[in-house]
Amino acid sequence: MRMAAVCMALGITCGFDANAQSNITLYGVVDTNIEYVNHYSTVTPSVANGFATGPAANRVAMMPGGLSGSRWGLRGTEELGGGLQALFVLESGFGVDDGKLQQGGRIFGRQAFVGLNSAMGQLTFGRQYSTMFDTISNFAPSRYATQYEPAIALLGLGYRADNSLKYVGKFGGFNLEGHWSFGNGVAGAGEVPGQFRRDTSYGGAVSYESGPLGFALVYDQYNPTLTASGATGTFKKVAGAASYAIGDAKLMGGYRWGRSDGASGDTLLRDNYYWIGVTYQVTAPWGISLAYYYDDVRELAGNNINNPWQVTFITNYSFSKRTDVYLTTAYVKNSGINFDTSAINFANGYFLGQGKNDMFAAAIGIRHKF
Repeated sequence: MRMAAVCMALGITCGFDANAQSNITLYGVVDTNIEYVNHYSTVTPSVANGFATGPAANRVAMMPGGLSGSRWGLRGTEELGGGLQALFVLESGFGVDDGKLQQGGRIFGRQAFVGLNSAMGQLTFGRQYSTMFDTISNFAPSRYATQYEPAIALLGLGYRADNSLKYVGKFGGFNLEGHWSFGNGVAGAGEVPGQFRRDTSYGGAVSYESGPLGFALVYDQYNPTLTASGATGTFKKVAGAASYAIGDAKLMGGYRWGRSDGASGDTLLRDNYYWIGVTYQVTAPWGISLAYYYDDVRELAGNNINNPWQVTFITNYSFSKRTDVYLTTAYVKNSGINFDTSAINFANGYFLGQGKNDMFAAAIGIRHKF
């Protein structure tokens, strides 16, 4: 029995109920590559150094997660009768290059939730992806390929949320989704007595996919702690996206409006984010994708910066359903790779060297799924 085999492999004890059907699946992805990047600085920009970087240099290094973040996880279900099902997911992220835990060293930093599923929809509780992350993933040209898609600029830092309640319902070709987090866990833990709004986040979306056509509309809001006294900001995003499949090709694109206000109502960031891309399955094992991203930054803490844009190209070849190799490349103007600027707290780690206004990166890697 698969559940018993997994339990034995993990050295844990599992109980079985003769009147209930249950299963546990062990799964994962291991992805690493060799990367070249130019105009790179080893100095981390920060408020303390005035967001300054160091001299530009080329870098060749082994990197984790070119197309997918490496992970291992457990997912399980139990049939409760009457069409009701219990479920859970525990998912841990790690770097193949050094074996360290990611997501700040959390054991299950990618996902950790439990819930119920029925014909009326799925209700889950725990650390989960935001509604915007889930909804836009079907319209992202590289499906949030870890290395060279500006996902954080699009989604914001709160695309994963601690302490969250999420609903997902599927009705024909329509999908409805919404989430509420009692404490997002990015800027603070939230759930502070007497400060209900602190670090909360929420969102709602409707999407449709049937045949070749797909579209989505989504709203996201995050209220992070910004001061030692617990004062919160208001970070809002609204996005619309569409896709259309033609044979082995799929066209997709979208627009995201964003505004982030500080605790006193001052505008920290106001931008319009656009993207367009195409994926094409050249042959059964060989696929390619090409995407263009542009961020119209209207205001960044009172400054008017040069608008960044990026082109990303990916080609991958599958030896089997579980193993593929890939080449992924990106060229960006007016920022580090993936729009790495102070607007996203330099979260991607591609620090643009002094005196440079563009960056190129390329990586060759292998990915194995189990």
